[in-house]
Amino acid sequence: MEIKPQPTQIFSDIRMNYRVNRQRTEEICKHLELEDYVVQPIADVSPPKWHLGHTSWFFETFILKPYVQAYQEFNAEFNFVFNSYYEAIGKRVIRTDRGNLSRPTVMDVYKYRRYVDNAMDHLLKHINNHPELLQLVITGLNHEQQHQELLLSDIKYILGHNPLFPVYHKDEAPLPALTTESPSMITINEGIYEIGYKGEGFYWDNEKGLHKVYLKQFEISDRLVTNGEFMQFINDGGYKNFEFWHAEGWEWVNSNQIYSPLYWHLIEGQWMNYSFRGLEPVRESEPVCHVSYYEAYAYAAWRGMRLPTEFEWETAANRFSWGERWEWTASAYLPYPDFTKAEGTLGEYNGKFMINQQVLRGASEATPLNHSRRTYRNFFQTHQRWQFTGIRLAQ
Repeated sequence: MEIKPQPTQIFSDIRMNYRVNRQRTEEICKHLELEDYVVQPIADVSPPKWHLGHTSWFFETFILKPYVQAYQEFNAEFNFVFNSYYEAIGKRVIRTDRGNLSRPTVMDVYKYRRYVDNAMDHLLKHINNHPELLQLVITGLNHEQQHQELLLSDIKYILGHNPLFPVYHKDEAPLPALTTESPSMITINEGIYEIGYKGEGFYWDNEKGLHKVYLKQFEISDRLVTNGEFMQFINDGGYKNFEFWHAEGWEWVNSNQIYSPLYWHLIEGQWMNYSFRGLEPVRESEPVCHVSYYEAYAYAAWRGMRLPTEFEWETAANRFSWGERWEWTASAYLPYPDFTKAEGTLGEYNGKFMINQQVLRGASEATPLNHSRRTYRNFFQTHQRWQFTGIRLAQ
């Protein structure tokens, strides 16, 4: 991440943004019952309590401890509990065991947040112009925004796998826009295009490295695939025909008995979908959501089309509306030319995951405001679908 030195006044803005951002995380949790905070149905889903603690640990570990003289940790054991994957920081609770942490209690974690927030507010109020610290605080805010989206994704998985299908909150996530028109294909001419972030704002290191790519002429859809269109794939036996699937995807379908997107349930002949509003009929004109890369690829093959590469997506993104779903691309998550990991512990943030992952572009209904940009490179393993993922076609 590269951020230019800013006037001292920026710290008052950062101080306000810090408060708003931290409050938003807690607002996401205000609809939960106490029991919801500690549930971990699968390894990929972290309990909400852990997210609350981890995002506080980030500020304490990377900012307060290095920059506040004689800073006293809230609890020395929390480094073991809330470290996510930073090898340089030390030992940590195995990810699959986060749901076993009945202690610290939820109230203890909220006390931890108050403790860290008070220390951060004091630091940002009294600090003079300090570009390095500014960069770390902005990184921490963006890190917390990532966890806000993860929180919503994890809460949906927790409640969506409760046999009672409880309502999270009817107004938390607005209904996605319905699509009534047939898709149109946008033509992008053959040529050489610039890829990567350019500007003076914040960006992750995996976006860095402005470079040129050659693209053949291609077409890309002006909208996402809808539930109704994906139903046609299901009804045509798409989940039962190996011809549309990678071998690994076909094994995944059969081993896990997959026959629909995540959260879809066929009840008395009608497709129902679990959302934050509870269990409701599938809205056919809504963009399909919670599909894996395997399913996105198979659907595209069934349509006689393909997924766009991340470079095609970025080049064409100014020509269509995006932001309702994270969109699978045909690109493996790899470093851009001249990519270098940041020095120090934060160098573990992105580069270490550049293997066996697929790039997603765009944003979703769960993405915080001001946390999306055309060059943003999200990435997940090909079988993952608990995130708000969808499909855009190309050819």
